Amino acid sequence: MESVVGYELVGDIAHIQFDDGKANVITPQSLAALVQAFERAEHESRCVLWTGRPGRFCAGFDLGVISAGGAPAVDLLNSGAELAARLYSFEVPVLIGCSGHAMGMGAIYLLAADVRLAARGAFKIGLPEVALGMTMPAFGIELTQERLAPTHLTRAVACAEIFDPDGALAAGFVDRLVDPEQLHEQSLAMAAALAGLNSVAHRETKAALRRESLQRLRAGLGEFSIQGD
Repeated sequence: MESVVGYELVGDIAHIQFDDGKANVITPQSLAALVQAFERAEHESRCVLWTGRPGRFCAGFDLGVISAGGAPAVDLLNSGAELAARLYSFEVPVLIGCSGHAMGMGAIYLLAADVRLAARGAFKIGLPEVALGMTMPAFGIELTQERLAPTHLTRAVACAEIFDPDGALAAGFVDRLVDPEQLHEQSLAMAAALAGLNSVAHRETKAALRRESLQRLRAGLGEFSIQGD
């Protein structure tokens, strides 16, 4: 079966593209492919650019797997959280070109990246976990507290408010909005600038900035709860 995750090394930039032809859902298979791509990028690039498909960045976890429960659901949740922790501590800059909807774990991955460009449009970005009966896990709380604006934190996390791109910019899910037809070009330009940073200085400075939050984030991995009404 053809992988839904593409990988291309362009100079010093590793371009990872997630495209399942649908909503870009995190399944065990797509997550394994993403993890493999980031492992490769960490060894051979100076910057990672992660993009989705037109209109979709990532719809979050496969709810069919999650709602079925059991070991497969727990494994998927744990592995997805581990990838978020890895992005947050990644040794080279991580840039996301958010081409559309980013929901649930897709929005968490936005929070874990260093720089986030997003396309303008009728797109939804946010954390619906509470509305779906899932208590936000500790690692998610840590990322939201670190990256979201205090004025939007309760609205986004405890009240499951979903934002359009302008609202997501104000909330802190993304850093900059661009027209959809310019997203690829501007993402590549930003990636080139990030690839030009001194790699040692970037790695050590990011590690110092995030040392305490990373300790709390990793301590919270594996703490998940799915609740009813």
